[in-house]
Amino acid sequence: MIIKNAKFMTSYASFKKGDGFDADEIAIAGKSNVGKSSFINFLANHNGLAKTSSTPGKTKLINYFSVNNGEFMLVDLPGYGFAKVGEEEKRKWDKMIGSYLTESERLKGVIVLVDVRHEPTALDKQMIAYLHHYHVPFFVVATKSDKLSKAQISKQKSIIANALSLGTADITTVSSLKKEGKDAVLEKIENLLKYIPDTDIIED
Repeated sequence: MIIKNAKFMTSYASFKKGDGFDADEIAIAGKSNVGKSSFINFLANHNGLAKTSSTPGKTKLINYFSVNNGEFMLVDLPGYGFAKVGEEEKRKWDKMIGSYLTESERLKGVIVLVDVRHEPTALDKQMIAYLHHYHVPFFVVATKSDKLSKAQISKQKSIIANALSLGTADITTVSSLKKEGKDAVLEKIENLLKYIPDTDIIED
């Protein structure tokens, strides 16, 4: 897969069934300050596409980006786990993310971002458990690999995989700064877009 172009389409302050566009969706989830906006810009080769900020918790909306003239949508979800917002705001974000993940009719899969330098948080683990529970396909991307040596990255991949009950092959490392890991991510996105869910699965 090659991303030739990408364009911001719209934002939602809440989500209900039927929202979105007539295109398959790949969502991007992760805790605040994990680098979601930089990751989107990196994938799309468009530095100004998603607005980056040094202030965690900036993304408070569900943002839709059209890729390759509507071939699919990248959907940027609000970052979770930002401590400096009130409990009411946290509940609002959690409800928004949960509504999207369970009600989007076009969702094909989720990219869960974690920081390669740190062990996944309880909220990261909760997100993975949530996706398993609702049978939402996903893969994990560890960002900011430029911050560590190759030996450190190998060690951290094992720590992350163990914490999330995954194999190390399930963790893809990327560096938006050094432009590394894009091809592996795009291949996995392509696989998600081709995935046909088992219609016999009964969801609660």
